[in-house]
Amino acid sequence: MQIESPPTELSGHKPEGERRGLIIVNTGDGKGKSTAAFGLALRAHGRGKVVHIFQFMKVPSARFGEHRTFEKLGVPIEGLGDGFSWKSKDLDQSAELARQGWAKAAAMILAGEHFMIVLDEITYPLIYGWVPLQDVLDTLSKRPKEVTVVITGRNCPEEIIAMADTVTEMRQIKHAYEAGVPAQRGIED
Repeated sequence: MQIESPPTELSGHKPEGERRGLIIVNTGDGKGKSTAAFGLALRAHGRGKVVHIFQFMKVPSARFGEHRTFEKLGVPIEGLGDGFSWKSKDLDQSAELARQGWAKAAAMILAGEHFMIVLDEITYPLIYGWVPLQDVLDTLSKRPKEVTVVITGRNCPEEIIAMADTVTEMRQIKHAYEAGVPAQRGIED
């Protein structure tokens, strides 16, 4: 490790544009995409902002740690799917749930009543062809200017990345699962 001196002056310039809603993307093969989105949702909720979280791959009855916490805080978190594709008993049904979920999320985005809407794991229905990419792009471009949309999932389409204001790629360097350590409650769920 190389020791660095702490900065003593602000680097860069201070932005002078207007505050507005953003499109934020967390993608990549590393862990932390949803976790980072949930952190943004908590931060916004803590400032009194109206937030809604849609989870495209979780079932409506999911009771993971984030569900328990957000319910206690009064932040709506909604499972729209039937689990990951390898758990699905009917992929046509999974696709239909994704389309219905997208219709609900798109309507909420366009209504402009929320400061932040999280579209957790929406990239999967997009890359599986279950939700038309153009519909998502159109909704993002037509959203009211004060609405922030946070998108998570691997392999985010380049068209969304090009439209986004902030994109973070989580890159896996090492993962406990590969060393034979099973998923841990409170870490992965």
